[in-house]
Amino acid sequence: MEQKYTRETRCFKVSRVFPTDVNNHDTLFGGKLMSYIDDIASISVSKLCRSAAVTASTDSVDFLQPIRPTDSVSLESFITWTGTSSMEVFVKVIREDLRSGERKIAATSFLTFVALDEDNKPVPVPQIVPETEEERKLHETAEQRAQMRKHRREESKKFADYLVTKYPWE
Repeated sequence: MEQKYTRETRCFKVSRVFPTDVNNHDTLFGGKLMSYIDDIASISVSKLCRSAAVTASTDSVDFLQPIRPTDSVSLESFITWTGTSSMEVFVKVIREDLRSGERKIAATSFLTFVALDEDNKPVPVPQIVPETEEERKLHETAEQRAQMRKHRREESKKFADYLVTKYPWE
């Protein structure tokens, strides 16, 4: 089975926070950050599977610190775990105060992607090999997150059966 090191999937993005990027609290729009997260995660995925892939879930985006216009926002993503055709991606968001240089973890996120062939059918992906302490910890705890993800998806499908698709004006 093909293998790749986690470092081969690592990606970085650094952006300045402009006035048009903030909300009425003068902090980075959550949706803007979520867009950055999905974008960089998809690049890590492409580096691993070198095929088409789709976002199967965004498990979480935990906003831990506000990101202000005086900050830069840095995102780091890498594959933490692989199944047969699925890949878990971790995205770490760091805010840096551009005046003081102080850095803090501003957000974390886990996403799952599935690799696809030309007919949009799932295809096998290389297995990931962690090397650093951080990579190993995320890899070791991935199976538990995968089980929670599977359970949540089953519950979401059951819940969807109770939802109506008729518009209020119909």
